[in-house]
Amino acid sequence: QVHLAESGGGLVQPGGSLRLSCAASGSIFSLNAMGWHRQAPGKERELVAVITPGGRTNYADSVKGRFTISRDNAKNTVYLQMDSVRPEDTAVYYCNARVPVRFTTSEINYWGQGTQVTVSS
Repeated sequence: QVHLAESGGGLVQPGGSLRLSCAASGSIFSLNAMGWHRQAPGKERELVAVITPGGRTNYADSVKGRFTISRDNAKNTVYLQMDSVRPEDTAVYYCNARVPVRFTTSEINYWGQGTQVTVSS
């Protein structure tokens, strides 16, 4: 059905930058609200950032001013620019799509498999 493919994770030093990408297929991308969530070891998955079809964004307080979510509808891709990263940003980052169900007002969530981000010196 809907496939989300994350990329861009890896090892980065504290204070450094990283850009995550999520390429979507199987839906009309421009209609999807998109987001990034993360899950650190021993913790629940938490919202990092979301972007609506109209471009409105929201961020977790912990990443405001450091992370930026954006989307390129022509490329069916959503990005997470991570600047000034901290060790506590270490987690598996998951791409999320909220996809409208055709001919209804319902939506369903789809998830990527995740990409590991490790912030360490």
